Amino acid sequence: MRLFPSPRILALFCAALASTLAVSTAAAPADTTPAADAPTRPKTMQDVLASATDADWRGLDPARTLYMELDGGRVVIELAPGFAPAHVANIVAMAKAGYWDGMSINRVQDNFVTQWGDPAEDEAQRRPLPEAAKAKLPAEFSRPIAGLPFWRLPDADGWAPEVGFSEGFAAARDPRQGQAWLAHCYGTVGAGRDTAADSSTGAELYVVIGQSPRQLDLNITTVGRVVQGMELLSALPRGDGGLGFYTKAEQRTPIRTIRLAADVPAADRTPLQVLRTDTPLFADLVEARRNRRDDFYKRPAGHIDLCNVPLPTRTPPAP
Repeated sequence: MRLFPSPRILALFCAALASTLAVSTAAAPADTTPAADAPTRPKTMQDVLASATDADWRGLDPARTLYMELDGGRVVIELAPGFAPAHVANIVAMAKAGYWDGMSINRVQDNFVTQWGDPAEDEAQRRPLPEAAKAKLPAEFSRPIAGLPFWRLPDADGWAPEVGFSEGFAAARDPRQGQAWLAHCYGTVGAGRDTAADSSTGAELYVVIGQSPRQLDLNITTVGRVVQGMELLSALPRGDGGLGFYTKAEQRTPIRTIRLAADVPAADRTPLQVLRTDTPLFADLVEARRNRRDDFYKRPAGHIDLCNVPLPTRTPPAP
């Protein structure tokens, strides 16, 4: 009894197998499966800004832009009449009258505010409001939502039901109450007041130079934001008195002048544009900052705080 095939049968079997394999190999179709697409690199903020068109930028309105001239340079402030019309009207009137010229920055409190324009900061600088300014204004802590454009952030906020941007400013709103207001972010400008809610006139102003004191939201009138020159206000020596007030006149930073940009010759204005906050490109920029995926970041946050959203500026290209 044979346990193995004869050499002749084995040779015939191997030849047949080789022939079958050759036919199968020749008949097999080529692999036409496309290679997997390489993963798309997420956009950075720089990528988003590089793709911006002129339509994604807006110029500052000279009729609601202040130039604060210090020894160190110019601070550019954009006013927000849509949120505090009475205060902005007073501020414009005071700027036109040169009200702050020759006054000084009299308070710099660490991680809080830089303040100027207190008419009682010393007897030598005491002066009345100009005739065009009102001595009594209503508190303008918020305004009705109706008619107000609003681009909402997707993330929750601990201080308001909804937050986002309105007319280029970081803002918050409460749909149930029907009210909206500017948020106290870094660079926000507000009107100092006494205990009474309606005791501000816009003569005494401050700018936030520290972590966003959002507890001030809905408790004080906010009138705008610094667009350029924050370093001239945030890097000043801190006051040595209570609440950051300077105790000696020579410690204060003199204010050369505060003027409305519309009253400055065009050749002397600061050419500046700010990124619009009501475009698809701005939404892309926010997402690039909510989930940073550049090489340094290993874990995207999936969240961004209202006051951490950057608002870029640029010098407009030559025509």
